Amino acid sequence: MTGASVRGHVHKGKADFSDIYDCPDPRRYFERLQPLDYQIPRHGQAVFRTLIDALHRQRPAVTPTVLDLCCSYGINAALLNHTLTLSDLYTHYTDKALTRLTARQLADIDVEFFARSRRPDAVPVVGLDSAARAVRYATSVGLLQGGYGENLEAAPASERLRHAAARTVLVTVTGGIGYIYAKTFERLLECLSTPPWVAVFTLRTVPYQPIADLLATHGLVTERLRTRTFRQRRFTNARERDATLAVLAKAGLDARGREADGYYHTDLYLSRPRAEAAALPLGELLPDPVAR
Repeated sequence: MTGASVRGHVHKGKADFSDIYDCPDPRRYFERLQPLDYQIPRHGQAVFRTLIDALHRQRPAVTPTVLDLCCSYGINAALLNHTLTLSDLYTHYTDKALTRLTARQLADIDVEFFARSRRPDAVPVVGLDSAARAVRYATSVGLLQGGYGENLEAAPASERLRHAAARTVLVTVTGGIGYIYAKTFERLLECLSTPPWVAVFTLRTVPYQPIADLLATHGLVTERLRTRTFRQRRFTNARERDATLAVLAKAGLDARGREADGYYHTDLYLSRPRAEAAALPLGELLPDPVAR
């Protein structure tokens, strides 16, 4: 989906990357985003691993199946379940030696690439994204246990997705809030058999309260990490920066030390059942989360 398809949640000055979201393989995605220092999956990698460890402690009898919303080419799954960094993925997918390969040939290489670095404590990851070709690629190379190219803003979940998502205990999002919104979460929660944890990085320019309100109707309490924000990527140009600063100013948010320095910044929200949130508040769960 592009910004134009969103009901006012993505500001008009935001750059459009729709041409790289649904390619046959991830090479164009990484080539375009590397110069912009796109880094939010790196932050998600550390945060989501911490959350899975906490879920193991609070729900020891449950296998922590993850559902990654806006999963794209399976980047979050790659970082969560493999001994790889985001820099490793940039190096791999921008390697000139891979330039002439077909998507099928690259997929064959990636099957071995990811198998070599699979963590022994890997968890099942189900991916959901309206970019069906990207999802198919992630599934074909073994990053996703199941991948679904569906748009829950437009239609309810398929029976296949409902079945695959039923045992989800952690929903993750590192990009896409504004392109997906409360309707997606409403339809997704209808698929789940038990209340999940929902961990979301969202740009500070996008209001999150409507999603938090929706999650509350399903018994989930939402906390925002108040100790810091997380860089997403550099602005593409001065127009995008100025448009972002204008949105933040209108919302009464201070951009000093954040967007004013040239990067989009995200907030981290975590929603959990009330008793689990009370037992371990977010500030204690993530006292100093990940590298900046």
